[in-house]
Amino acid sequence: MTAPTAQRTYRTVNPATGELVREWDFLDDAALEARLAAAHRAFREWREVPVEEKAALFVRIADLIESNLDRLARQTTLEMGKVLPHSLGEGGGAVAMFRYYAKHGADLLADEEVEVGGFSKMVVRREPVGVVLGVEPWNAPLFQAMRATAPNLMLGNTVMVKPAEICAGSTLMFDELFREAGFPEGAYQTILVSTDQVSTLIADDRVRAVTLTGSDRAGSIVGEQASRHIKPVVLELGGSDAFIVLDSADVARAAGTAATCRLLLGGQACALPKRLIVTEGVADEFTAAFVALFTDQVIGDPFDPATTLGPMSSEAAADLLQAQYDDAVAKGATVLAAGGRMDGPGAFFRPAVLTGITPGMRVYREEAFGPLGLIFRVPDADAAVELANDNQYGLGGAVFGEPEEARAVARRLDTGGVGVNGFLGSPVEIPFGGTKRSGVGRELGRSGMDQFANIKTYGYA
Repeated sequence: MTAPTAQRTYRTVNPATGELVREWDFLDDAALEARLAAAHRAFREWREVPVEEKAALFVRIADLIESNLDRLARQTTLEMGKVLPHSLGEGGGAVAMFRYYAKHGADLLADEEVEVGGFSKMVVRREPVGVVLGVEPWNAPLFQAMRATAPNLMLGNTVMVKPAEICAGSTLMFDELFREAGFPEGAYQTILVSTDQVSTLIADDRVRAVTLTGSDRAGSIVGEQASRHIKPVVLELGGSDAFIVLDSADVARAAGTAATCRLLLGGQACALPKRLIVTEGVADEFTAAFVALFTDQVIGDPFDPATTLGPMSSEAAADLLQAQYDDAVAKGATVLAAGGRMDGPGAFFRPAVLTGITPGMRVYREEAFGPLGLIFRVPDADAAVELANDNQYGLGGAVFGEPEEARAVARRLDTGGVGVNGFLGSPVEIPFGGTKRSGVGRELGRSGMDQFANIKTYGYA
């Protein structure tokens, strides 16, 4: 395997203080080969385990994650900076995933019988393919790693997860829990590898599929490599979700939902609303309510129960958001609430709200990853749909208004999902993914297994 040529360590830096917490070395080539060989061996054993036994192990791992939730959440908050309740909620999502597949795995994997002339019986069966490589992000390391893992393990695949380099500690904690739960050695592994080593893994015949959650740039690279080796890939990439508020909306409810969702995980998640598109009849009322709620935050130590907004994940993330904010202001955006980088240690960013966004500004096209509110005023629902779809991303969205009108608008949005009078998010029971540069494929629900299943047909004459 190719040795890493760039940074040779994973580094956890506390974003609230700027202090180095810990470093981990990359796996060397021999160690990585041993890990891959173990995953390949485990697949031969794991694929033969009956679904009922898999379900029992899923209940066991869910119980272990739940009993270790405080420890997992504290590590995530230390590494990523979001407030502790958000980390606890993320870990709870991982628990829910395993409980869902434990309960429904047998039904999701049940044979489908189809009547075909000339055959006495035709069966469509979902079978595993082998080792799945997951390349996962820093913003929700507990949830994202398990979103790649749970459906594939239930199917019978084995999983190797590469975490983001700033939050290795969170994902590594899962390895001990899977061992304690009784999963075969190598069924799940966290691997600390370089981007060059990821490319080598994708090229290896023992790795049969790849899933990535990250930037569209990273997705383009991984997608190209996977296609070169003719391997299925799921890419869950960026989002600049539209949150549409129509004249018929319950404005107070819409503003409250928008402010709450915009600040989840410190505003650093692909599926959070980024563009608030409001029709003229309620624009003033919505703007006043949103700005008051969005900026009314206690900023500080993410472990302090009184804190509602911690630091951003890194100095680099905060600097990027500041550059986007400064660009918009310099090009004429109206500042409804001034914010930006805060003095002192840490990657803190005071929430800011802008309106008057025009196509020449970076935030018109780019994903604003952090506590920056962008309000667009439009004359009517048609203009709202046009603006919502005028974007390179198509992950999710929300429409608030009279139910029938809101549903009609939702049907016109070019996205992978949409919430009507509510925030959709990423429930474990339903497919999650987007269109356009938001990626290809789906995670969770039945789709989470179908993406990397050999959907095999048996015909009996």
